[in-house]
Amino acid sequence: MHSPIGVFDSGYGGLTILKDIVKEMPEYDYIYLGDNARTPYGTRSFDVVYKYTREAVLKLFDMGCRLVILACNTASAKALRTIQQVDLPQIDAGQRVLGVIRPSVEAVADFTRNGHIGVLATSGTVASESYLLEIAKIHSGKGFEVTQQACPMWVPLVENNEIDSPGAAFFVQKYIDLLMQADPMIDTVVLACTHYPLLRGVIDRFIPRGVKVIQQGEIVARSLKDYLYRHPEMEGMLSRGGQVEFLTTEKGGMFDKMAALFMQADVVSRHIEI
Repeated sequence: MHSPIGVFDSGYGGLTILKDIVKEMPEYDYIYLGDNARTPYGTRSFDVVYKYTREAVLKLFDMGCRLVILACNTASAKALRTIQQVDLPQIDAGQRVLGVIRPSVEAVADFTRNGHIGVLATSGTVASESYLLEIAKIHSGKGFEVTQQACPMWVPLVENNEIDSPGAAFFVQKYIDLLMQADPMIDTVVLACTHYPLLRGVIDRFIPRGVKVIQQGEIVARSLKDYLYRHPEMEGMLSRGGQVEFLTTEKGGMFDKMAALFMQADVVSRHIEI
């Protein structure tokens, strides 16, 4: 039975998560679904993000996925809980949907020395306060101080392939400076958007010396590996062909060119309707 791991994102950013998951666990089959025709999700309401994410999850379930990763901070913030608590019990209690926020938050304690944490994210993720809430819940009693900074220009810079431009340097420095001005004691920064790893070289130029940067892909990959170890009933259902299929709601040729930038390898996708 073909039962790949589904990886969903509103666009391209989730490819950075997929890349690290495949690197960590190349033996499994994967289906990546990008809802590029309806991106971005970050500016949309909770109800719309939930509706779109639910449709994508159901599509991946229909394609044989028993486990779906929401490789999108906005979808994880605005849709994951409802899907887990309301939809899955009605659809199939044996299927699972996981997000990227919780693993990232759990890892914070391994990095910070003084409990002052910065979160760089899209405006939608910042407005959801998901990182504030999850850090307070998972690390309650530790007195962590969390400061958020929205970086609305970073995703357009990546998707317009302006990573090495003077504009990228300007806006990366601007938002990092704003974050550090808000709390100069920050010693750990979470890159809470899956596009941001492509700006890592620029980020490292402007992040203060000694501040640790948490990149989600490697953390999510290790967390998923641990999850499958702890849930052999799910792991045993997954197919192992080492295949990766790319699906997009946008035109395939447009997706392939941008996806190659994120995957650092050639990508051939297939257009689907959700």
